[in-house]
Formats: sequence, structure tokens, C-alpha cells
Amino acid sequence: MEILFVTAELEPLAGVSDAASAVASLAKALRQLGHEVTVAMPRYRETERSSLLLARRLTPLVLPQGGEVTVYDGQLASGVRLALFEAPALFDRPGIYGEHDKPFADNAKRFGLLSQAAVALVRQREAQGGAFDLLHLHDWPGALVPLVLRRAPGPDVPTILTVHDVRQQGVFPLRDLELLGLGRDVDADEGVKLGTRVSVLKGGLLSACIVTTVSPAYAQEMRSEALSGPLAAVVSEMSRPIVGIINGIDYATCNPATDPLIVSRFHAEDCANKGLSKSALIREFGLELDPDRPLVACIGTATRDGGLDLLAAALPAVLKNALTMVVALRRTSQGPLVDRLEAALAPYPERCALVREASEAMEHRLLAAADLLVVPARHVPCGSLQLMGQRYGAVPVVSASGGHLDTVVDCDAGLATGTGFVFDELSPNGLAQAIERGLVAMRDPGWAHLRRRVMRLDLGWDRPARRYLQVYRHAIGARA
Repeated sequence: MEILFVTAELEPLAGVSDAASAVASLAKALRQLGHEVTVAMPRYRETERSSLLLARRLTPLVLPQGGEVTVYDGQLASGVRLALFEAPALFDRPGIYGEHDKPFADNAKRFGLLSQAAVALVRQREAQGGAFDLLHLHDWPGALVPLVLRRAPGPDVPTILTVHDVRQQGVFPLRDLELLGLGRDVDADEGVKLGTRVSVLKGGLLSACIVTTVSPAYAQEMRSEALSGPLAAVVSEMSRPIVGIINGIDYATCNPATDPLIVSRFHAEDCANKGLSKSALIREFGLELDPDRPLVACIGTATRDGGLDLLAAALPAVLKNALTMVVALRRTSQGPLVDRLEAALAPYPERCALVREASEAMEHRLLAAADLLVVPARHVPCGSLQLMGQRYGAVPVVSASGGHLDTVVDCDAGLATGTGFVFDELSPNGLAQAIERGLVAMRDPGWAHLRRRVMRLDLGWDRPARRYLQVYRHAIGARA
């Protein structure tokens, strides 16, 4: 099967969300299953910093609305092909969607160009006799493609749209219809209008053959106005239900048995060396060494979505227990919330530490060392941290949100069932009680069996990739 991905993010070239790694990992898994995958995306400034070898095409693509765009071809180490569209005036700048949390004013033009270039690539491949069998579009930047494809003469092509974050909807003024590549004469039944504005994601939801998202629970949450805003009514009234497919993690980089970033390697059947990683991490931070004391870790971003405000408020109660705590923040973090975390940890310098900017290597060392991994996030389309924690034997303590509900089963009192500890009440007290449950469980004779059960879970990308292939075949069969 020849598959074209259209995305704004792709690890390791450019990414600001979980979508970047999910798109890269799914493409790799499909390639390993014998399918050809090409990823189409803009050529950002960040791409220049990668060591990727790119070849500039001599003949540019002719866009459906006129004009041309230069294409650079490349290939990832996984064998996934790349088609990068060059438009320096639009993409040669820091950031993908914006800078300093402020969207770029010309995003309609920028991602309108992406969709037009992707459609031009589709039509060119058809003319060359190597047509794509299916288009897999990601989030609102890819959601324009089915609408633009209708306006470009040529055969219909099945389209799958995956929503990684429904809150990012590509909303623009009506005057930006032409910049998006749709034209002011867009038909009302194409569904891009939402109130007095244009919602690109709405148009994609109603135009794609099949819509998927990254977990079944998130597919249900997308019906909530609190999450999706006015788009919730559109989701609820869709004629075809949104398909939830849980993401995986890449075992090539997330495997304690082979991970070069951790001090000691271990696996589900023999995790004795996990204790060596724990001791090494405690020494690294200069904390009081007590291997029998539980090590509780939290990795996240200092935002409300990340739920670290709940952790900051819960820490005074949590730290009354005999435990070691390390909080690691992704990206450089400053602000009142970071100060609150630091103040809550400060009275216990012998057993608590805060990492303001955790590297990938630090995250892996922390996962390998931790007994419990706290993930209090409020917004979790799928989430990868809880999956990584399970893989490394750091039993997750998670909020009852989105993908957490599909990936973590709450442990029973006897630890005979379950794969983590879930708290329904999104409050400091609810979080503190869940951590307490985890600490009590560590003293139970069944703890070793629980950790082994968690580490044995099938969390790789093979199963999700095969599920996507089922969806692809259904879309192709329906169009045929």
C-alpha cells in the first residue's frame, strides 16, 4: 500500500506536541509491516539543523490555485520517505504554529500552502503512474486536504483524518478562505463555517472518509463542549463515529533491556538491576541514599493542562510519607507554578529534587529509577508518559482523563488486577490519596507481581499500526 501522510509535525525534524512522535512512530511501524509511507510537510528552519540529507527537485510542483513550490526529497532512518515543501517567506522562522504562545498571523496562508502542495503531489504521482492508495492527514493542518482535493481535477482518493488535539481547530476569519485555498465561493455543505468564522478542523471532520483519534476515551470526550467548544455539537452529530486507536511507544528507544541512556538494564522477568538505576539517580542528585525508600517521580510541563498545580498543592501532605521525590520539567520552565513546586520541595533537601529542564536522557534515567510515576495531567488525548512508565516498571499514578482511562486499569486492594492507580477527583486531595495508595501497595507482597504485570504489557506500535491498516482497507473498500 502506498500511503501519504500530511502533517505539520514530525519527530525528529520539528515538533511541539505528542503528534510529532506519534506520526513518526506510526509511519515507521507501517513501513516495517511492508507498506510504503511518504510524509509531506513544510521545510522549517528547524529542518536545517538536522543531519538529514535532502535532494532538491529540479522541477517544482504546480499548485492547484496557481504558483509553484520547490520540493525536497529525503528519507528517515526508518525508510519512511519525505517530501518537504519549501516556502522561506512562510516557514523559515522559529516555531511551527507561532512563537511565545502567540500564533503566527499568516497561519491560514502557511497551512493553506501545505494542503495545496500535498494535493499537487498527489496529482503528480497519479500522472506518473505511482498513485497513492490513501491519504492520512493529521490535525487541522492536514484537515484542509480533502476540501482542496475536491477542487483539483482527478480521481478521488480515500482520506483518513487523525485528531491528536481537538482544541487546536484552525479557526480563522471568513476573509481567509482564499488564503486557505478554498475560495470565497465555498459551498455551505462543505462545512468549514462555524458561526461567523472558518473552522478548518470542522471541514476535515465532515469531509474525510474516516476520522480517528488517539484513544477511545478521547473520542468520547471530544463530544464535550468543555473540551471542543462549539465543535462539540458537530462531533456529536457526525454520521460516522470517530474511531479511537491508542498510540504506542517505540521499543527501539523505550526499552529498559537495551536503553543506552540508563545506568543499568533490566526487563520484566528480571528487574533486579532497576535498583542500581535508583541508587545511581539518588546519588546524582546528592540525596539521602535509602534504597528501600520509595522513589516517586513526576515528569511534565508547568502548565495547567499538565496538572502540576495539583501536585504542588498535594506535596505538603504527600511528603509527610517516607519517600524520595524528583520532579522533572520538560522544556525550560519558570513562573509562579515552578516557584510553588520549588517551595513545596525545599523543606526536604535531603530527599527531594526539582529539575527545571529535563533532557531526554534525564527522563529515561528517572523512569528507570522510579517506583511510582505521577502523571496528574488534566488534558490527555492519549499520553505517552504513563506508557513509558509502565515499560520501565515505574507504576503510574494518573488522572482519570482521556487516554489514561484506556491505558491504566486501577489496581484493586489486593493488587490481583490493575496496571496503576487512577484518581477520579481532579484535586490535590484526590492526587495525594492516589499516591498514598501506591505507597501502601509497595509494602504489599503482591508489588513485585504488579510491576512484572505492568512491564509485560504490549505497548509497542505494531498493534496500533495493524488497527490503522484495518481502517485504511475499510476506507479504500468503501470508495471502491
